[in-house]
Amino acid sequence: MERQLLSECQRNDRNAQRKVYEKMAGRLYAVCRRYLKNDEDIEEVLADTFYKIFTKISMLQNPDTFEAWARKIAVNECLQKLRASKALFISLEENYTDAPAGTAESISFEKDILDLLNFLPEGCRAIFNLFAIEGYPHKEIAAMLSISEGTSKSQLNFARKKLQELLVNQNI
Repeated sequence: MERQLLSECQRNDRNAQRKVYEKMAGRLYAVCRRYLKNDEDIEEVLADTFYKIFTKISMLQNPDTFEAWARKIAVNECLQKLRASKALFISLEENYTDAPAGTAESISFEKDILDLLNFLPEGCRAIFNLFAIEGYPHKEIAAMLSISEGTSKSQLNFARKKLQELLVNQNI
C-alpha cells in the first residue's frame, strides 16, 4: 500500500479511504468468507473491519505492514462475530452437513476448497483457518479463543479428518 495514501487516510481524507477500501475490500472479503458462511454476516464484519482500520490507522507504526495489520483486524472481527453467536464452542461429535456428492469436473478447485470449509462446524473451521491458513500456533489460537491448546489441537484434527472425508466424497 502506498505510504502517501495511508498518510492521507490518517488525516481522514475520504478519497484516500475510498481508494484503500477499493484496493483491500476483495482481499478482506475473502478472509472473512473463510470464517463466516452468511453473506450478511460477512458484509457486517467487513464494514466493522474498515471502520476499525480507518479509526485506528494512526496506530499503524510501519506502513509496510498495512496489509497484514488489516488482515489481522478482519480475522479478529470474524472471531468476535463467531464468539457473539456462540458458534465457536462446539462438540466434536456435533453433526455437520455432508457435502453433496459430485465430480471434479462439476466444481472448480479454487471455489471447491472454500465450499468444503463451509461444511465444517464453525469452531473447527475457525481453528483450521487460524492454524493452516493464517499460521497461528496452537498456543496463540487458544489464547485468542479462550480455549485450551488441547482443544485447539483436537478441533484442528477433527477439521482435517472431515475435510479429507469431504475431499474423497467430492472425488478431488
